[in-house]
Amino acid sequence: MTSSDESGRQVASTGTPTTPLRAATVSRLTLSGMVVGSMVGAGVFSLPAQFAASTGVAGTLIAWAIAGGGMLMLAFVFQFLAARKPDLDAGVYAYAKAGFGDYPGFLAAFGYWASACAGNVFYWVFIMTTLGAIFPGLGKGDTVLAVALSSVGLWIFFFLIRRGAREAAALNRVVTIAKVVPILVFILLCIFAFKPDVFAANWGGADYAGSLFDQVRTTMLVTVFAFIGVEGASVYSRHARSRRDVGRATVLGFLAVLSIFASVTIVSYGILPMDQIAELRQPSMGGVLEAAVGTWGAVLIGVGLIVSILGAYLAWTMMAAEVLLAAARQGDLPLFLRRTNAHDVPIASLAMSTLLVQVMLVVTIFSYDAFNTSLSLTSSLILVPFFLTAAYALKLTLSRSEASVSTGRRTAEIATAISATAYTAFLLIGADVTYLLLACIVLAPATILYVMGRREQRARTFTPIEWIVFAVVLAGAVTGIVGLSAGWLTA
Repeated sequence: MTSSDESGRQVASTGTPTTPLRAATVSRLTLSGMVVGSMVGAGVFSLPAQFAASTGVAGTLIAWAIAGGGMLMLAFVFQFLAARKPDLDAGVYAYAKAGFGDYPGFLAAFGYWASACAGNVFYWVFIMTTLGAIFPGLGKGDTVLAVALSSVGLWIFFFLIRRGAREAAALNRVVTIAKVVPILVFILLCIFAFKPDVFAANWGGADYAGSLFDQVRTTMLVTVFAFIGVEGASVYSRHARSRRDVGRATVLGFLAVLSIFASVTIVSYGILPMDQIAELRQPSMGGVLEAAVGTWGAVLIGVGLIVSILGAYLAWTMMAAEVLLAAARQGDLPLFLRRTNAHDVPIASLAMSTLLVQVMLVVTIFSYDAFNTSLSLTSSLILVPFFLTAAYALKLTLSRSEASVSTGRRTAEIATAISATAYTAFLLIGADVTYLLLACIVLAPATILYVMGRREQRARTFTPIEWIVFAVVLAGAVTGIVGLSAGWLTA
């Protein structure tokens, strides 16, 4: 019986290193599938109602232009970091650590991991609320029966993924193709059923939407959730055959998904009035298509949703485990998380991810709105890793070591890094403070794992600046706990 130690060497059951174990490699197409598969999940099926609740056609076009441009810059950042720093694995964690130190790297890794787990909770809730339209006992995904069924699916995926990284990634590629087809059918059918007068009436937004600025601002966090997963190829980079594949897969996957997401929201405004779209039961794509072609449209979207979510869940579970593995191998998490099995799957990280999702599923029973809580928490937790990645790219492009790069190329990379940093900073500042405080409640106690990892390495726990960062996180956690207890903070 064999497993792997932190260096990636195969280890016999006696603990003695034997032959080297190379990471299972995947093709550029499979990496692109990781990007598309992780981005196209539940979010796209909820976009019509989420956008219509805040903005009309004009605000939607502006929001997608800003979000698309900002996230494209971030995709370019992942592209040139993959080429410039091929020795850094696991994307957001490695870049934050290289740029700003061990503890910020840990916060990026754990925040990303917790975001992935919260997103996976959202997936199960979304599946159950979709089935709840047929089986009332499932409610909105937050009943005891819904949580029990979700838990069964959760552990089935655990045993599936532990069978092998290459096999799971290949399955994700197949599922990605299967789940994109219903979305493309939705877009085409809505184009045929398009009503120009309804679209024109939705242009400026309903009375409840407010000013155009407010419309755009309130939709930005929705776009963040939609684009989570753009870093998929980067997180899975240790399995790439070529680091060049990582960058190309990131940009190509992002552009494909952006065109799909924008099309879904825009064509919906040509089917129903904005206020009716906003009131649709999730998945709102089903309600839009039902209005366009009849009941079978809702059934098609329901089937597509379940396939899509299961594929995205597979991709996200794999990526979450990869980030914990990388952080553990760097000494920022305890030694037990370095274990991989004979199939090159980080089994300890996978088990920890599955257990957290299980706990969060149980918590949804007591949540006021499990659907929106898990969505917003996912978006808030991912903002810090995104910001630190962009800021590291900016720091790298401005460093003296980059002087050897051609002037034109360096100027383009600096402009890209500045744009990505500004965009992610804007999102961080504009995020709902409630969910940022909830994120601190997650990150503050998790610091215990960081301390354990550092002590196992006999390394210094915090630098003076890192003490300040920890104090800010701790203060946010205390504020969040007090707010929840006093009732002025609700989730």
